[in-house]
This record gives sequence, C-alpha cells and structure tokens, in this order.
Amino acid sequence: MDNLTPGELEVMQVLWNADRPLKPADIQSLFPRPIRNAALRSALLVLLDKGHVARRREGRAFLYSASTRPTRELRRMTRKLAELFCGGSTRELIAQMVRTERLSPTDIDQLRRIVEESERESS
Repeated sequence: MDNLTPGELEVMQVLWNADRPLKPADIQSLFPRPIRNAALRSALLVLLDKGHVARRREGRAFLYSASTRPTRELRRMTRKLAELFCGGSTRELIAQMVRTERLSPTDIDQLRRIVEESERESS
C-alpha cells in the first residue's frame, strides 16, 4: 500500500472516526476544512486504488469505509520518521520525543509502565 498524503490522511481520519460507511456528502460535512466535492471524490478514488478504502453501492450512491486501521498507518508513519530523522532507530525517535516534549509526572509514569509491560512480554 502506498503512503498517504496529508489530504488523504484527513479523509481517512473522517472514515476511521465514523461508525458506519459514509456517502461522499457525509464525508464532506464531517471534513475538518472546506473541500470541494470533486476534490473529495478524487481523493476517495485514489484511496480506493491504494487499497486504504472500500466502496460499495447502495442504491445510486457509493458508501465508503476505511479498509486499513489507524494503528497500521501510525506504525508506518513512525517507521518513516525514524528513518528520516533518526537513522532508522525507533529507540532514538522515542528518546527525542521524550527529551523535547513536556511530559507530566503522570505521562512519565505511564511510559514506565509501558516499558515494564514490554519487558515482561519479551522475556
């Protein structure tokens, strides 16, 4: 599957948040910014071609739903960030984020628990 452009990612976010397949008009009304109908339909066709979206006909309308999960795309984007900025090291990417983000004590505790869980699962 091909990478998502920022505009395609916006369409996917609408579909991921939906509890049912959507018509293009529904997607357009939920879109985070104004988008022309033609631009939306073009993005949907590209996403369909890339395999990120499924489409089915209902009457005269097409209904669209996400066929990939947001966690899959997050994992792909995380790997890409690690490759681009950290020599491919996920550890270095996480370290950079910890160093540069303002983390509360609660955030740090949650990260410690995640690391501890990961250690238990890998041993």
